[in-house]
Amino acid sequence: MPLFRLLALVAGLVLLVVAPMTQATYGTYVLCSWLIFAIAAMGLNLTLGYAGQISLAQASFMGIGAYATALITMAGIHWIVSVFAGMGLCFVIGLVLGYPALRVQHHFLAFITLAFSTLVFLVMRNEEWLTGGIYGLVGIPRPAFGPISTMNQRSYYYFTLVVFLIAFAGFYWIVRSPWGRAFKALRENPVRANSLGVDTRLITLLAFAIGAAYGGLSGALMSPLVQYIDPMSFTLIISLKILLMVVVGGSGYLFGPLLGAGLVVMLPEFLRFAESYYLMIYAGLVMILMVYCPTGLIGLVDKTVNAFRSKRVERGDLKQGAQL
Repeated sequence: MPLFRLLALVAGLVLLVVAPMTQATYGTYVLCSWLIFAIAAMGLNLTLGYAGQISLAQASFMGIGAYATALITMAGIHWIVSVFAGMGLCFVIGLVLGYPALRVQHHFLAFITLAFSTLVFLVMRNEEWLTGGIYGLVGIPRPAFGPISTMNQRSYYYFTLVVFLIAFAGFYWIVRSPWGRAFKALRENPVRANSLGVDTRLITLLAFAIGAAYGGLSGALMSPLVQYIDPMSFTLIISLKILLMVVVGGSGYLFGPLLGAGLVVMLPEFLRFAESYYLMIYAGLVMILMVYCPTGLIGLVDKTVNAFRSKRVERGDLKQGAQL
């Protein structure tokens, strides 16, 4: 890794550690939400940005992970068991949801994931015996690890940060491994990837399953944070919000979801001085960004770096020699 990137990574990590020390309870809650949505966006980035498969169901997987964690921890079982159960459940459901992607693509696939999102919402709302219906589940406990409690907002932030770093390390390993190259090959040209020996069926299913597992992990962190969940927290609007994080941050870039989640979660907070106009300003800024930089924030950074990077200078003698 180049020295500049390594220094930027260390500086970013230090900022993440120091940030809650400068914030009150609500500010720390917003920082927690940023990290949790960044994990969900990471999963969608793998499905959409790296593998090229459209999905509008990421919030549904968050909901499945959140409800699984809530039900298991409220039964007195530790959070670690619940998170593996929630992620495993999301992985299996994501694997099943990936099967339609073997037959249809683009907007047809988007409609299938949209139907799945609606189905999950109806189950969460109507199955009161399991999910509490429209009233949701209240009193979800936060995890404790021996003498270390996460009841304090700041301690829960550091707990979320540790989980986020583990999830990010896993995501980095996946996209830098042969699996990551197979995902990119599937996105660029499935026919050519298949002719080169890539099992496109398996890669497509894994793209959905791993992305769904990341959604389940984010839900497992969300339910103890708010200690209350209801079906309205995992609707199609939330899925579109996560999709916006991926697109705004930079689809197919490693750090894209982190930046995109930061912008989508925190920008409305910074614009609250505009009172009732802040959402209109926020929407306008997003539209301007998409028009002038469709590759997202990371693409904008790449353009800026390339503009300042020294251009290759041609040797005058070689140029003259070519004319002789």
